[in-house]
Amino acid sequence: MTGFNTRAIHAGQEPDPATGDVVVPLHLATTFKQDGVGGLRGGYEYSRSGNPTRTALQEALASLEQGSTGLAFASGLAAEDTLLRTVCEPGSHVVLGGDAYGGTFRLISRVVSRWGVEHTPVDLNDADALRAAIRPTTRVIWCETPTNPLLNVADIARLAEVAHDAGALLVVDNTFASPYLQQPLPLGADVVVHSTTKYLGGHSDVVGGALVVSDPGLGEQLTFSQNAMGAVSGPLSDWLVLRGIKTLGVRMDRHQANAARIAEHLAAHPAVSAVLYPGLPDHPGHEIAAKQMSGFGGMLSFRLAGGEEAALRVCERARVFTLAESLGGVESLIEHPARMTHASAAGSPLEVPADLVRLSVGIEDVEDLLADLDQALR
Repeated sequence: MTGFNTRAIHAGQEPDPATGDVVVPLHLATTFKQDGVGGLRGGYEYSRSGNPTRTALQEALASLEQGSTGLAFASGLAAEDTLLRTVCEPGSHVVLGGDAYGGTFRLISRVVSRWGVEHTPVDLNDADALRAAIRPTTRVIWCETPTNPLLNVADIARLAEVAHDAGALLVVDNTFASPYLQQPLPLGADVVVHSTTKYLGGHSDVVGGALVVSDPGLGEQLTFSQNAMGAVSGPLSDWLVLRGIKTLGVRMDRHQANAARIAEHLAAHPAVSAVLYPGLPDHPGHEIAAKQMSGFGGMLSFRLAGGEEAALRVCERARVFTLAESLGGVESLIEHPARMTHASAAGSPLEVPADLVRLSVGIEDVEDLLADLDQALR
């Protein structure tokens, strides 16, 4: 197998055989001419069912995550919804991390639950609590690592053993790490989920999602559901994500270099009560992250000694860091999870601390980022 960066540039993206294009063409057609009834050229008939640009992206995703099948969707939540409705049925049960992404928790607790699927949030690092949460009807153990926004780390290989002993699938949301830093399928996971809006796209100009699976049979089921449910990505979105993937490795190197400097700086700041970043040696998940990741990523959160008021003030005073939701773009973002990305978890077991600030560290000059945080914290 060729190296990661080589695959990011070439997997699914060979020069066009007709024209020699070195960039995958943007195929905007919704329908494709047939050579006689049922005579499909390249297997394409209608763009919901298949589109050459989407095919290129899906092949690239499968290669980067070392899976058998990659599937692209209109958003990360569309990918999650398609997965859950494929592998669960009324009466099924899902175990999810106790600090899962708020949008995932909202989907499971307020949408999928109406279909008769039950759920239990649990600390995935508490082995006894995890095993107690599993039922005979458990079909999925849902893991994010690192988590959003608390940056907790779970041991993927251990969770895979627990899930498979219970006859369940291990699903890993790999959005924070990206496939450049972490590949859950070789560690035993069954499904990888991505919001391709984030690091894979990398430029805050596309919304998309993805699933990558190791088992071809599950891949066939999900391919059927992708077409039958119809929450597919559009060709322009596919093209933009492909463009972003080409520079994923070099971007992630800069993201995490900047994040590490900022984490160390904030850890010594008197206004900061805690820094949540797996790259810090005193982070409780540092050893696991070092074992299963090739780097610690560009996301970090920190808590303010002055509480919620101080956290809001820092978010509003930042200038180089843009106050905005989302993450993984080249520009640095700052947000208040309790009132922004994770507001849907308020009052639930997944509620996040009010004094927490989350940073998506971009690729700007790190001295400018440090200076901006210092003036916002004054």
